Amino acid sequence: MTDFREFIADRASSFLSGGMREMFQLAANLKDPVNLAIGQADFDVPPSIKQAIHQAVDENHNDYALAQGIAPLVKRIQQQVDDQFAHQDRQVFITSGTSAGLNLAVLTLINPGEELIYFDPYFAMYPALGQITGGVSVKIDTYPEFQVDIDQVESAITERTKLLIVNSPANPTGYCLPENSLKDLADLARRHNLMVISDEIYSSYSYDRPHRSIAEFYPSTIVIDGFSKSHAMAGLRLAYVHGPSKIIEAMIQLQQFTFVCAPHPVQWAGLAAIETEMSEFVSEYQKKRDWLVDELSSDFEIAKPGGAFYVFPKLPWGSGREFFEAALAENLILIPGKTFSEQDSHFRISYAVPDNKLQQGAELLKKLARKKSATASS
Repeated sequence: MTDFREFIADRASSFLSGGMREMFQLAANLKDPVNLAIGQADFDVPPSIKQAIHQAVDENHNDYALAQGIAPLVKRIQQQVDDQFAHQDRQVFITSGTSAGLNLAVLTLINPGEELIYFDPYFAMYPALGQITGGVSVKIDTYPEFQVDIDQVESAITERTKLLIVNSPANPTGYCLPENSLKDLADLARRHNLMVISDEIYSSYSYDRPHRSIAEFYPSTIVIDGFSKSHAMAGLRLAYVHGPSKIIEAMIQLQQFTFVCAPHPVQWAGLAAIETEMSEFVSEYQKKRDWLVDELSSDFEIAKPGGAFYVFPKLPWGSGREFFEAALAENLILIPGKTFSEQDSHFRISYAVPDNKLQQGAELLKKLARKKSATASS
């Protein structure tokens, strides 16, 4: 049989490691597990959004949309963006999910050999973006409290540095950058003439203070946001990007030759989503966060998250894989922190699950932590 690996390009071959895939294949064999690994909202897509999709399909909005998005949705989001930022030069377009927005932004900005800076822990796509574009991904450690050290960031900047990626509220930590950190990063980017990508897909979930964007302080920022998390539309692939018009126009041109457009019927549903009140669900997730942090704090070291719907506790013992496998033995699914980090010291919990599952998961986690502690002390 022919071994086709010789045909795989370098940019793809580096992603062929199967460690995590193997672990989740093991998880797939569980019967009715307590699954705290899923990074998406657990409530249903609101009826008004479903109805808008059905109506769009029935009205034959099933062809290609313009690469920049349907005019009514672009106009509506542009109005929101103009009201929030009041920038003279900030243009909106629609993408097929935030992943498409991230890819288009980095493909537009980064030449081979140029550097992009991101923070560890990170959304798993960030370092991959450098590999895909031929750029160099440079990580900045934020452990143990997940705060940004501006001096550390500045020391990592070289003559090849072109881009800084910010994610707040963050996946996997739930950390929200405070206003002073956003201003410091903005000043740093301005001094070194960097572009910034701000991934704000969790902007709806900021519990302790209103969400703030680095774009408020630094116009040379591409903001990526969408409906996947806020409206439980992860599989419907609808997001939007806004930034300086010259860069946005280049991204739209690139979209024509890659993703083509966001799904046309779903764009009409985006109009309904904007008008759908979701604060009830945000309040519910804030309650879940508060309960879970209180419940686990006696057994786990936790930096309390300010947003998103994740907690990122420190491992009480063992490696991420060892703890993952011990959890599987208890019918519990987690994600080892090494999926999101160069360090193997934490794990991610998603509390976007029904209350009964969250309670079961918390009990199992406490059992795991105490079981090992009891063994070590005997």
